[in-house]
Amino acid sequence: MFKRAAAVAVLSLTVLAGCGDAGGGSSGSGGPGGGTTLTVFAAASLTEAFTALGRTFEAAHPGVKVRFQFGGSSTLAQQITQGAPADVFAAASPATMKTVTDAGDASGRPQVFTRNRLVIAVPKGDPGKVAKVGDLGRPGLKVVLCAVQVPCGAAAETALAAAEVEVEPVSREKDVKAVLTKVGLGEADAGLVYRTDVKAAGGEVTGIEFPEAAKAINDYPIVEVAKAPHGALAGEFISLVVGEQGRAVLSRAGFEGP
Repeated sequence: MFKRAAAVAVLSLTVLAGCGDAGGGSSGSGGPGGGTTLTVFAAASLTEAFTALGRTFEAAHPGVKVRFQFGGSSTLAQQITQGAPADVFAAASPATMKTVTDAGDASGRPQVFTRNRLVIAVPKGDPGKVAKVGDLGRPGLKVVLCAVQVPCGAAAETALAAAEVEVEPVSREKDVKAVLTKVGLGEADAGLVYRTDVKAAGGEVTGIEFPEAAKAINDYPIVEVAKAPHGALAGEFISLVVGEQGRAVLSRAGFEGP
């Protein structure tokens, strides 16, 4: 009888342990050691810059953990409007931010904090021999683009239209990092990604600038989410992003000033 009760107790503890946050914190106020977790939903192209800013924020706020959810802005916006718990939303375009503001899920007015532009990414050695944007329309060239509902996909459509180039992509990816991965692995001859993504790749791909990208520069807005679990901290994180430290980190990552 005692052995059976002990086994039940161990099983109960195991089940309870499995309910914790795999990332080491929770989305509420009860993180490890009674700490607080600030949840930030951000465009995939912000991964490196925001991860660095998250470390800066945590260092200045002992006991606070910043948990990021990176992905395509349109997907993140939809998740927020469907009730996903978040404190801050940083999108890669005003259009995707509008999804959140129109639903009444933003607290206050979004601020544009940075800008980004597209480049052509090619694998090492440029096996497809891509030199200019017009080459992307060449028959047989394997080109990958973001899905049209994602900011990088919408920007690609605008830039390609400005260049009067028709492209039949071999795939449409969920976000810009997925495009970059396919190019880096050599699964595509070229892709349209942000300048910042090529810089973050550290030589794994080569970026080719093209003038029509200036027609499709993306503004990045940020806002506190309505009913944010940690509104005060959300405001402080936004202040870090839009302030001098944030601008410096974004500039080093290849972003442009708003």
